[in-house]
Order: sequence, then structure tokens, then C-alpha cells
Amino acid sequence: MAKPIRIGIIGSGGIAHAHIRQYKQIADVEIVAVADVIPGKAQQFVESLSLTDAQAFDSHRAMLELDLDGVSICTPNVSHHVTTVDALRAGKAVLLEKPMSVTLDEAVDMVQASKESGKMLTIGFQPRYDPNMKLVGDIVQSGKLGKVYYVETGGGRRRGMPGGTFISKALAGAGAMADIGCYSLDMALNALGYPRPLTVSAFTSNHFGTNPIHHSQASQFEVEDFGVALVRFENDLVLQFKISWAMHMDTLGSTMFLGSEGGLKVNPYGTGNWSGVWDGKVGDITLFHDFMGQQTSTPVPGIEHNKDLFFEKVRDFVDAVREGRPAPIPGEQILIQQAIIDGVLRSAEQRREVEIKLPY
Repeated sequence: MAKPIRIGIIGSGGIAHAHIRQYKQIADVEIVAVADVIPGKAQQFVESLSLTDAQAFDSHRAMLELDLDGVSICTPNVSHHVTTVDALRAGKAVLLEKPMSVTLDEAVDMVQASKESGKMLTIGFQPRYDPNMKLVGDIVQSGKLGKVYYVETGGGRRRGMPGGTFISKALAGAGAMADIGCYSLDMALNALGYPRPLTVSAFTSNHFGTNPIHHSQASQFEVEDFGVALVRFENDLVLQFKISWAMHMDTLGSTMFLGSEGGLKVNPYGTGNWSGVWDGKVGDITLFHDFMGQQTSTPVPGIEHNKDLFFEKVRDFVDAVREGRPAPIPGEQILIQQAIIDGVLRSAEQRREVEIKLPY
């Protein structure tokens, strides 16, 4: 019989419930502890979910003194850095909810802590587990498109603004860019092999979030609800990135990869106010190319599946811990994405193009 994997949860908000549900479905996994900085909240969480064998803590550092194989970090964005670094230095593998951090410096510190401790840091991008997301990457990496020189990605909800910790600058650090924009970036950058960014020129706004007609917490809305950026990469590649929590439009368009020999168009999945972002499944995929001197397009058959992508994410983390495998979605990779988001926010604030400086 396999030794149970002992898991702790840091943060007991809504996303922590999703992690618990998945862990409960995996054999030989024990939820042994929950920590939350709000006094009594972890205990309430443990009792409400009947986690009879789990201890509750008001300090994540106290929880990390336990014998744990791994932790899920489900705190507000601003706490990702300190809780991740503490967990890694305490010798625990980490599954961290997106976005990775608030600033690039924090992301660098987290990756360094992972390297120094020898413990895995993986970031929770469940759309990676959609077979069609992998299919997109396979097509781009196959060379079928030739030299890829332009990519357009992003997504927009006609209406889909969250509240609470998501709209607080002190707790979230950023708004739509970090919340749903990180999914769009990961989709495109992962397909491209995470190229090295050089500069970014960006604009952000929050016309909807700060308007009481559109948001019940308008007076507390401190982050962006819209953003657009042009990112330059090495090897003569540019990426247009756009994201919106709310807008007077049905869509911000498809993700597109333009290459010297072909183009790939990928539509988001679903319809309605909260659709149009890359936080779940993939829609229609079309390859544009020439054939025998004629312009043509070829629909790419999607892969039918009924996978629970969130479950796949958590199970992959558990399996990696159990088998001693590398991080499924390594922090070193997502650090590049974090550098772009950091650059977007700096550029928007300074109203000019800024340079992206990676630590390596």
C-alpha cells in the first residue's frame, strides 16, 4: 500500500473548496491541515467540510512545522509570495494558484527558493490539461506555420467582474490582467515555447468597475478591468495581448498565430457574459494555408473529452510529488509570464513603452 501523501491548505476561501474536492477524489491523499490568517476561519472551514483528521491553524508558518508532503496555496494574490517561499523553505512541494505573484521580483524570489530547497513549485493553470490546448501547441511547434512572427491573444467578458479581494489593490495587486489575462498569456506563450520578452507598451482602464451602474462595489474598485499591450520578443516576434472583465462588445476575438507558411485561429469556448476567456476549454480551431497555389483553410478536428481540468491539475501535482517528478507547470516558466504582466502594469502607469529585464 502506498504511503499517503500528506497535504496542507493555506487559505480557506472559495478556491480552497475546489482544491479540497479534488484531493478527496484521489486515493492515498490525506488533508491534514488548513491555515488561514483570519482567526477562526480555518477551524470553521475544517468543520464545514467535515475534515475530521485535519488541524486548523491561524498561521501558515505554524502549519508548515507539520510533516507535510505538499501544500496548496489558495490565498489572495498579495500573499502568494510569502506563503510560497515559506512553504518551499520548510521543505514542502507547492501547488500555487494563479497568478504566480504580484511583481516580477516576487516571482524571482519564489523560483530561487524552489531551486535552493530542491522542492517543486508548480503553478495552477488547469487549461493546460485540455487535450485541445496541447493540440494547439503541437501545431505551432510542428513548423507547419513556418516562422511565427505575430500572435494575438486575450479574451473578454461582456460582463464578468468579480468583487471582494479581486478588486482590492492591496490584496490582488492587479485586476483582469492577472485574474484572467494570465490564462491567455499561458495559452500563447506555452504554444510558442515561452520565448524571451524584451519590451511592452500597454494601456489599462477601469471605466466599468468604478461605475456604480455596473458594479455594486464601485467605490472599492481599485484595479483595472481592461488592458491591452504590445509585447516584443526575441527573434522578431510580437504579441498583442488584450483582456477585459467588462465591455460593450460580444468578444475581443480569437487567438491567432500568424506564420510565414500558415496561420492558426483558435476560438474560445462557450457563450454568454462570462465566456470568451481561456480559463477552460478550447473552441473551434482552423488552419489557414496555401495548397497548390490556392488559398484555403482546414478545420482542425477537436478532441472530444470529458476531463475535469481542475481535477487533472491537482492529480498531476499529487503524482509528481509521489513519483519525485519535476513540476508539471514550473515556476521558472511562469516567471516569464509574470515579467510581462509586471511590464504591462508599469507601462500603463508610466504611459510609455518599458523594458522587460529577466534575471537570466
